[in-house]
Amino acid sequence: MDDLRRRVAALIVVRASGHLDDQQRRYPRWELSNSELKQLLADGVGGVILLGGSAIELQQRTRQLQGWSDQTLLFCADVEEGVGQRFEGASWLMPPLALGRLHRTQPAKAVELAERFGRCTGEQAKRCGLNWVLGPVCDVNNNPANPVINVRAWGEDPATAGCLATAFQRGLSSAGVLGCAKHFPGHGDTSNDSHLDLPVLSHRRERLERMELPPFRAAIAAGVDSVMTAHLLLPQLDRDHPATLSAAVLTDLLRHDLGFQGLVVTDALVMEAIAGRYDAATAAVLAFEAGADLILMPADANAAIDGLHSAFRTGRLPLKRLDEAWERRRQALKRTTTTAIGNPAIANQEDRTLEADLIQACISARAVDGLAVGPGVNLIRVDGVFPCPALAGVAPALQLPSLQGFRNVVIHGQGVSPWQNDPNAPLALDRLGDGPVLLQLFLRGNPFRGDRDQQEPWRAVVQQLQRCKRLSGLAVYGSPYLWDELDAVLEPDIPAGYSPGQMPEAQRQLLTQLLGRPNQTANQRDFTD
Repeated sequence: MDDLRRRVAALIVVRASGHLDDQQRRYPRWELSNSELKQLLADGVGGVILLGGSAIELQQRTRQLQGWSDQTLLFCADVEEGVGQRFEGASWLMPPLALGRLHRTQPAKAVELAERFGRCTGEQAKRCGLNWVLGPVCDVNNNPANPVINVRAWGEDPATAGCLATAFQRGLSSAGVLGCAKHFPGHGDTSNDSHLDLPVLSHRRERLERMELPPFRAAIAAGVDSVMTAHLLLPQLDRDHPATLSAAVLTDLLRHDLGFQGLVVTDALVMEAIAGRYDAATAAVLAFEAGADLILMPADANAAIDGLHSAFRTGRLPLKRLDEAWERRRQALKRTTTTAIGNPAIANQEDRTLEADLIQACISARAVDGLAVGPGVNLIRVDGVFPCPALAGVAPALQLPSLQGFRNVVIHGQGVSPWQNDPNAPLALDRLGDGPVLLQLFLRGNPFRGDRDQQEPWRAVVQQLQRCKRLSGLAVYGSPYLWDELDAVLEPDIPAGYSPGQMPEAQRQLLTQLLGRPNQTANQRDFTD
């Protein structure tokens, strides 16, 4: 293989499972097989994004992948809520927006926790063999209907988002791993998901300067190592190309106007906003032509390499751009520090303390006299497939109500529909059985789901259950917007609470507060129809 093609390949980042075995791949459509990975890494591919498996397995996996390459690889992951969000056994922390809301009343505490958050994430990433964290999210989630950013943002206003994102970045830097401000120039005010389609943001430059750009400016000033592009169309800047493929956005705005000199990486090119409109080679060439340095998850890695190789060989892309991207990659790797992998302990006592501090600071509950005990129904809605990481078999959301006599009923996308055609009484209560209902909603806004979950009539359900005197309690895990909406119609004596995070420890703490004194029986309160 000629040297030019290997130099091009070094700027490609491919997707791999964190599991060692091909049969364990969770998303084989996107996660390359070991034989494909061996071939691509031997050919010079320079980066891998990982998902799935345990943190201990990830230690082995990064060593394995590095052994298939003759250059130092970039190993990254989307661990916006701590390494445990993606890899079991590490710390799964609160979503960033939890601290954004805490910042309203306790700004100093929120900043302190955000920096500890970044340090914990960076240290654990490093222990697993990762050297690049794809965060902080610098989007301003000023649109509650946003289906894909939502609780991933550090704030709902530019000042908060910038302040906490830079605190997180300081924590990452102290740990010796790279950070990544995303999704430039701002994905917070979109109402559709770029995993599924191309959002359009029609704001003028003046509005971008006021709302979307300040957190990115703050992150750049704080020394963030890389910036990830957004797959969205900004017709006021470029009518023809999504931001990822736009020189007006990546070169004129990001490089020249904001003065960013670090690595520019595309968001995953396999997402439908790009893959649905461009083939792999064309997308890679247009992205690099626009100003990107690294190509993340092309739909076909070999095709992307071939397309870039041809563009450099024919002169469509100047070799100077290749040299610049290579130098930025080299300088970024110099800023990383390594940890000797071998200690099985990923999370230490300091990390465990942070987990507890975040939960204590961010959950809220109003438990009057505690939930009425069963027999009754523990009705859970989860915004994904079931079982899921938040609802493993021993999850407190399942176990604790069961101990009080509630029967678990889980609603999920592949299950039986709970709805009936009545806007005032939308829940089919006859399918649930008798007794008090504890309603637990795991809804937060997730990629690939669009606005499906936002269309569900939970406000009407709460009102329906209250009219029937069957609502024993309410727990919302995830979206603060859903919690605000339901809290507004709750009767004051209904035990209820909210957790931004869906992890088991948050469930345990919230339900422990809601259960209160579990000596009250269903017969002591009227739950008849």
